[in-house]
Amino acid sequence: MRHPILSVLLCLSVGVFAGCQGGGSMTSQGVESGVWGDLDGDRVQRFTLRNGRGMEVDLCDYGAMVTGVRVPDRDGRSVDVVLGFDSIEEYPEKSQYFGCTVGRVGNRIGGGSFELDGETYQLAANNGPNHLHGGDRGFDKHIWNATEILTSRGPGVRFTRTSPAGEEGYPGTLEAEATYVLTENDELVIEMSAVTDAATPCNIVHHTYWNLGGHGSGTILDETLFIDADRYTPVDATLIPTGEIAPVDATALDFRNGKSIGADFEAFPPNGDDPGGFDHNLCLNGEVGTLREVARLTDPTTGIVMTISTDQPGIQFYTGNFLNGMIGKAGAAYEKNGGLCLETQAFPDSIHHQGEPGWSDVVLNPGNRYEHVMVHRFSTD
Repeated sequence: MRHPILSVLLCLSVGVFAGCQGGGSMTSQGVESGVWGDLDGDRVQRFTLRNGRGMEVDLCDYGAMVTGVRVPDRDGRSVDVVLGFDSIEEYPEKSQYFGCTVGRVGNRIGGGSFELDGETYQLAANNGPNHLHGGDRGFDKHIWNATEILTSRGPGVRFTRTSPAGEEGYPGTLEAEATYVLTENDELVIEMSAVTDAATPCNIVHHTYWNLGGHGSGTILDETLFIDADRYTPVDATLIPTGEIAPVDATALDFRNGKSIGADFEAFPPNGDDPGGFDHNLCLNGEVGTLREVARLTDPTTGIVMTISTDQPGIQFYTGNFLNGMIGKAGAAYEKNGGLCLETQAFPDSIHHQGEPGWSDVVLNPGNRYEHVMVHRFSTD
């Protein structure tokens, strides 16, 4: 059953606008679409969602991806708070999963393999010895089918794709969906879901890089972050959870009272090939499966505030440690720590901890539906 937040469709067509229908100019709110570019002979479409309050969201069907989010700052100036590139052709070469939908399993699987129902499945080891974000060509590197929609809460785009059995080594054919809706409350609602014809791991994750000072404004270390999490999953040297679920008390990962991201940054210094910084899964408080507010990010210069609500058990907090100065939108240089990710999810490597206390079941079986909701709400202080 679809999550009730997106349950009512008032209109379903190509070129959906509030106040007018068809292919002309947009009114103050709706969906606008057009061809953005070409990748290996395949046309890529771009979509803009707009509400009546001045917020806009850019999406594209390559990777079911967010490429821009423009929100008013405390002075009413429109600020693009999402890292990205000016052309679609730049994404395959330069992107570090900017704005995309990652799967079939987001985050890491230790050793690049897993056992399920007595069989061993070998996946791509594309992150050292481990499997990351679905493999060599995960969901982020495919063009999805796109349908413009108008829901009871606002305009949106529904992206769908079929991941065939054996893709990137995973069993079962998976029918995946990622829907984005922009509300009149300045919320970007993201709903991800999937069904399968055979048992398979499933943990679809949204991976936007945020900088509430503006996508080219420098580092995010002065931004203030709150995360409602009493515990986290410690990791080994390759960022695979050890299996322990530990308290955040007296650690740099305690964001329960809110603090600047740079306050305890030195707790994770560079070490060899590791550039240092945060890249950790925190275990969110509250009931899994219930939509609840779990994080709040604030920029001191723009006054822009982003809250995140989700129904998931965990959130990966990543501070753009591998950003390397690549040139992004409008010529901005994205240096180390120039953006952050707050990826709601099941815990990394959960497939190796099935049945253990505190760990989620990430095996999707036929007849069941994977569901994942996250809501980004924007305001100013």
